[in-house]
Amino acid sequence: MKIDDYQLAAEWILESKYTVIFSGAGVSVESGIPPFRGENGLWSKYNPIFLETSYFKKYPKKSWDLIKEIFYDFFGQANPNEAHYIIAELEKKGLIDAIITQNIDNLHQKAGSKNVIEFHGTSKTLTCLNCVQKFNSEKFLNKLPPHCPKCDGLLKPDFVFFSEPIPDKAQTLSNRYASMAELFILVGTTGEIMPASLIPYLAREKGVRMIEINIEPTKYTQTIVDILLKGKATEVFMNLKKYLNLNNTQSN
Repeated sequence: MKIDDYQLAAEWILESKYTVIFSGAGVSVESGIPPFRGENGLWSKYNPIFLETSYFKKYPKKSWDLIKEIFYDFFGQANPNEAHYIIAELEKKGLIDAIITQNIDNLHQKAGSKNVIEFHGTSKTLTCLNCVQKFNSEKFLNKLPPHCPKCDGLLKPDFVFFSEPIPDKAQTLSNRYASMAELFILVGTTGEIMPASLIPYLAREKGVRMIEINIEPTKYTQTIVDILLKGKATEVFMNLKKYLNLNNTQSN
């Protein structure tokens, strides 16, 4: 890695009037959350059929047993890492304007980020498949599968299952922010998941500068990326913080 790349990236961040972070599973790996795909991914250990809507409705108890184990008991213990905290710090200082995340772990918000678009939804709330009322997930996981206290309908987590469309609001806001961006920063995403993978290309069509932070080159690297800062998200953001002269502040 040329040290000049960090200097240039820092200059672009300081110059940009509207900067968007686009984060994927790689930013949460260092918090102990494994990626879904790959050799050590969740789908190498679990059959993802339990996140198919038809299977969920037919076998709600089987689906919910795995959903709770993975997304609440396991993911729920994770804490933000230094990358999450530095992103939140950059937002607080006005250097980051929006975060579009493919993750459902809520770690950006736990670190203090405010303007977070959860492209694939969230595990924090549940929706009744019958009356469509929403509820806080924490209050309904003692007995599985959880049912609506209003109409006794089956409750489903508010993250996107395989056969579901992206929530309209998340898609609309993601497209809007990508179009508004002067600088787009890809963090820990390989561009393998549709339609999320299209968002960076939408930004690039507007001629924005593109920085990628990843441990290895991806399909984005040779096509739309201007600068690749290769390494773990925590290490790269700690280096960027030095170049941005933000070391007088501390993350939580």
